[in-house]
Amino acid sequence: LAQLAPLHNPPALEALHVARAILPALPHVLCFDTGFHRTLPRRASSYALPVERMPAGLDLRRHGFHGLSHAHVMRATAKFLGSAPSALRIVSCHLGSGASACAIEYGSSTETSMGMTPLEGLVMGTRAGDLDPGILLELQRAGWDAQAIGNLLHRESGLLALAGTADMREIESRAARGHEGSRLALSVFSHRVRKYIGAYVATMGGVDAIVFTGGIGEHSATVRHRCLQRLDFLGAVLDEDRNRDARVTPEVPVVEISDVRSRVKLLVIAANEELEMALQARRLLHPLPGSRVAIRVAVSARHAHLTQQSIDQLFGAGYVLHPQVPLHQPGQFASQETVTLAGPKGRLEGVRLIGPPRAHDQIEVSRSDEFTLGVDAPVRLSGDLHDSPGIVIEGPRGRVQLSSGVICARRHVHLNVAEAARLGVADGDRVSVRVPGGERNLVFEDVQLRVAGDFALELHLDTDEANAAGVCSGDSVELLLGHERRG
Repeated sequence: LAQLAPLHNPPALEALHVARAILPALPHVLCFDTGFHRTLPRRASSYALPVERMPAGLDLRRHGFHGLSHAHVMRATAKFLGSAPSALRIVSCHLGSGASACAIEYGSSTETSMGMTPLEGLVMGTRAGDLDPGILLELQRAGWDAQAIGNLLHRESGLLALAGTADMREIESRAARGHEGSRLALSVFSHRVRKYIGAYVATMGGVDAIVFTGGIGEHSATVRHRCLQRLDFLGAVLDEDRNRDARVTPEVPVVEISDVRSRVKLLVIAANEELEMALQARRLLHPLPGSRVAIRVAVSARHAHLTQQSIDQLFGAGYVLHPQVPLHQPGQFASQETVTLAGPKGRLEGVRLIGPPRAHDQIEVSRSDEFTLGVDAPVRLSGDLHDSPGIVIEGPRGRVQLSSGVICARRHVHLNVAEAARLGVADGDRVSVRVPGGERNLVFEDVQLRVAGDFALELHLDTDEANAAGVCSGDSVELLLGHERRG
C-alpha cells in the first residue's frame, strides 16, 4: 500500500524492520491509522464510480487516516467532559503538516475528510486537499506523467504552494508583515476547516464539542480563531482570552477555549497517538481475563414500540395489547397486533408491535426496509430518536402520523449490572462479537454494550446483519472482551 501513502508507509515500514532487527524476541504490533474509521457508513465511504469496470484488486473506497489521533481525541474529550463517548457528537480537527477532520458520532467515526489516500480533504503543508479531478486531466493532456502529478499532489501543493513555506508559524509571521501569499494561505486553510466543521455538524444533526489537536491545532490561536468564526449559529462561541492563553502540556493535556455562553464545548487537546497505540497493543497482547463469553442471539425483525395514545388511535380507545410470545428481555413481549408502515416510497405490512407500551413512539427497521419505505433512518440505540425521520402508521381503527421515531437499531449487547461487573465492562463500551464456525464465520465490530439492572445477556442484530452472518434467534456467539473496547 506504499503507493497510496508515500509520505507515511515507507518510513513506517523501515521503522518496523529496524525494530524487528533490534528486538527480535518481542512481538511487534502494527496500529493502522485507518482502523478507527472502519465504522464509516457506506454512504460516507463509497465513491460514485463503476466498481465493476475498475482494475481487479483495487479497493476504491474512502479509508480515512489520522485515526489514532481522532481516537485519542474521542477518549480525552469524553474524560474531560465527564461523559461516555457513546453520549457525544464530536468534530475532531487534527491540524498539522497533515490535516484531517472527523465526525465522531456517539463513539464511532461516521465521516472523515481524508479518503482512499491522505490527499483528500483539508489543505495541508504540501498537499492541496480537495481538488477538482479535471485539473489532473488537464495536466495529463499538457504532458505531465504520473510521477510528476504524484510529486505535485504529495510534495509541491498546499500551504507551500500558496505561501512559499509549509511552516504555519512562518506563514503567520509573514502574513502579519503583509505578505499576500501567506494571507491567502491562512484564509484558504481556515476556510476549508470551517466548511468541514459545518458539514459534519449537519451530518450528525448537532455537535457537543469541537476539538483542535495536532501541531497547528494545538499551537496556533490565530488558526483556531479563524476556523471558529461565524459558527455562533451553532452555539459555538469562542472566548478570545482563553484561546490566546491556551497551552496544552503533558500535565494539562486538555484546555477549554469556549465562552461561558457557548452551548458547544471548544477544546484544545494535546495529540497523543503514542498512547492510543499503546492501548491498542495492550488490548491485543493482554486481553481481559475471560475475554471470550458465549452469548445468545436475538434477531430483531422490523417492529414498533408505541405509546398508549398511538395504540388507542390505531386500535380504539383503551385498547390493550395481547401478548403472543414473551421475549428474552424481562417484561417484554411480541404482541398479536400488527400495523402497516407507509413511507414516501412504499409500504410494509404486518409490522409487529412490541409490548408493553412505551413513553415514546419508536419504529425499528432494517436497511432493506429503508429502501422499501423511502426513508433515511439513522443507526441509533433504542430511545435515541433525535433528528430521525417520521412515518405514517395504519391500524384497523385509524392512522398515526409520526414526525420522528424511525431508526435502524445499532447492534448491541444487553447485560445486567452484575454481569457487567463480573466481566469488567461498563455501559457504552464497544466490543466485538465473533460468529464461530460455518461458511460465514465473521466478527461484528463496534458492538455497543447496554447495561441495566434487569437485562438478560443477549446480542441484538437486525435481519440484514443476521442474514449476512447466517445466524438465527437462539444461536450462540462469542463476546470478545479486551479487543475493541473504546468506551
